[in-house]
Amino acid sequence: MTKMVDSGRRTLLTGGGAAAALWLSGAGAASATALTAFRQAVAESAAQDEALSEFYRNNDFAGIWTSDSAADAARRAALLEALDQAATHGLPVAAYDLPGLEARMAAVRTQRDLGEIEVELSRVLLRYARDIQTGILTPRKVDPGLVLTVPLRDGAEVLRGFAKASPRGYLRRLAPQAPEYARLMKEKLRLERLLAAGGWGPKVRGGALKPGQSGENVVALRNRLIAMGYMRRTASATYDADMQKAVQLFQVDHGISTDGVAGESTLREINAQVEDRLASILVAMERERWMNMPRGERHVWVNLTDFTAQIREHDKVTFETRAVVGANRADRRTPEFSDQMEVVVANPTWNVPRSISVKEYLPMLKRNPNAAGHLRITDRRGRLVDREAVDWSAYNEHNFPFDMKQPPSSGNALGLVKFLFPNRWNIYLHDTPAKSLFKREVRAFSHGCIRLMDPFDFAYAVLSKQTDDPKGLFKKHLNSRRESPIPVEPALPVHITYRTAFTTAKGRIGYRRDVYGRDGRVFAALKDAGVVLDGVHS
Repeated sequence: MTKMVDSGRRTLLTGGGAAAALWLSGAGAASATALTAFRQAVAESAAQDEALSEFYRNNDFAGIWTSDSAADAARRAALLEALDQAATHGLPVAAYDLPGLEARMAAVRTQRDLGEIEVELSRVLLRYARDIQTGILTPRKVDPGLVLTVPLRDGAEVLRGFAKASPRGYLRRLAPQAPEYARLMKEKLRLERLLAAGGWGPKVRGGALKPGQSGENVVALRNRLIAMGYMRRTASATYDADMQKAVQLFQVDHGISTDGVAGESTLREINAQVEDRLASILVAMERERWMNMPRGERHVWVNLTDFTAQIREHDKVTFETRAVVGANRADRRTPEFSDQMEVVVANPTWNVPRSISVKEYLPMLKRNPNAAGHLRITDRRGRLVDREAVDWSAYNEHNFPFDMKQPPSSGNALGLVKFLFPNRWNIYLHDTPAKSLFKREVRAFSHGCIRLMDPFDFAYAVLSKQTDDPKGLFKKHLNSRRESPIPVEPALPVHITYRTAFTTAKGRIGYRRDVYGRDGRVFAALKDAGVVLDGVHS
């Protein structure tokens, strides 16, 4: 009895074995009126998967894996090598069942066996390609705030592309090519080595530590900072200037106020374990796969966990401002998605969302018809409502028939400018009269929209590519004191993201708190899908 490949690993990877006679005898026996046993098996095995069925049907049910040709051998070798290295990308290795696949390849005896393994290799390729290219998970199934559109690829097109290309090169190009993904993978490998070596050592016990203090807790802090790479080795047991600088650098990397004091929030982050950081990196890599698409050479990047809005050009931050994002409540968390900024509106009118009208303002009107006097209330025909003539107690969140608006003014809830990228969630960036919140370390307070600390400067930066005088253009519209839209030309991509781990172009790693608990849910789902932390000792 012949075998497609020998059971040995070396033979599998080089494409050896006695498949040639088996394949050729089946192919040569094909007639114009009937499929060979091989092709019949291919047709049947592929029938339940639309992409597989389309590919093999258009390929006349011929194989791309199972002949003894050099091309097929190269494809087999490339796929097996990629599966063998899948853990490097944080993929669910067990899902591809490489040992089982090799065993099935070695056990081929008949033309039917050969046809079945032909389709199985393609099926595994599609699973691997989908996972590494656009992610393991379906975001919306993990968290309702993950409303981004994942750029899924057509499976039949993947198979056609693979069949025509250099197999190793094609498989290498499946992973995101963004520099961020490569930097995250580098950090993943570093953390795995660190985890296998025992991590960062004992946690820092006790309460806040300040410059000038000494004792065993200061020594524990020193040792942990050294292990993390923030301090050079030293025998000092005092919270000295070097330790203060190390703490400040740590605070920068973790989004904490840089006072140089190891307070509660700083110690909480210092005491995070390597496993925690590795989990954040794995989630960030999955998020990169969800966004494996052109993002625009120039685009707006909002990181909800970092409470910042940036303008980026060619992977470089050209503008950044602090932001306030949605509060951590089910109806206020800012969703994650991508869109196109189409217009900057000077002196905006605030059209109060219905959810806010009925949940916040209607109860106030029931108590006092003249409450919220800064808002105009109109009926469905746009006529101004006489508040005193309305029986507000007759209305609830289901039958409330009015619209509420706040005219343009310096006290408008949107401030003096908003940035629109029309979307079904009614999320946009805007100014705010509530400036004090930008001083906070954690800035999750809004109803979902994103407030900017420096909205005018942001407007100048947005408009800078379409005019030689962006400040003058914006001020002209602002000084009209009327709602005045300025088209953004061309439209500017906007990405609302959520990254508890991210890198800089210089390779530094930043970590942020999981303010909505989303990354915890994503990592739990990754574990359920078969992703494991390499370096963890069982």
